[in-house]
Amino acid sequence: MDLQVKIKLTRGMSAPAYATGGSAAVDLRAALEPGQTLTLRPGERALVPTGIAVSCEREDVVAIVAGRSGLGIRQGITLSNSIGVIDSDYRGEIMVGLVNHGQDDFEIVRGDRIAQLFFLPVYHASFLPCQTLDETERGAGGFGSTGKK
Repeated sequence: MDLQVKIKLTRGMSAPAYATGGSAAVDLRAALEPGQTLTLRPGERALVPTGIAVSCEREDVVAIVAGRSGLGIRQGITLSNSIGVIDSDYRGEIMVGLVNHGQDDFEIVRGDRIAQLFFLPVYHASFLPCQTLDETERGAGGFGSTGKK
C-alpha cells in the first residue's frame, strides 16, 4: 500500500529512503551541525534533531518512530519513550529522544542512523461504558500469567 507523504527538509538533510523493497521503515538520521559530536554517556538521555517534518494529510494515519535493533542490542541505545507517536496534525521537526542503557559512551555525528520511521492506520475508539466484559480463557490474568513457555 502506498501513502503520499509531504516532507519538509531543514538543517541540510535529505529525504529518507527505504533501504530495500521489503523495508517497512525508513531510517531517521541525526541532523547535528557539521563537525558536531553528541556524546551520550551511560544513563544519559538526549533529544536529537532529524531535520525533517512530515504530513500525510490524512487523519487516519500515524507516523511511528521506533528504535533501531542493532543500536539497542549492541550499544544499549534505545528511544527514551519506547516509541514516538507523530500525530497526523503535528507539523514540527521530528526529534528523537535517545537513552544510553549501555556501559560505554556512545558518540553520534551528523548523518548517523538513530531511529526508524513507519506509518500505521489509526482507529479512534468509541468507549462504551459497561458493568462486565466478555469472558476469555485468560480473564484478568496479566504480566506473565500465561507463563514463559
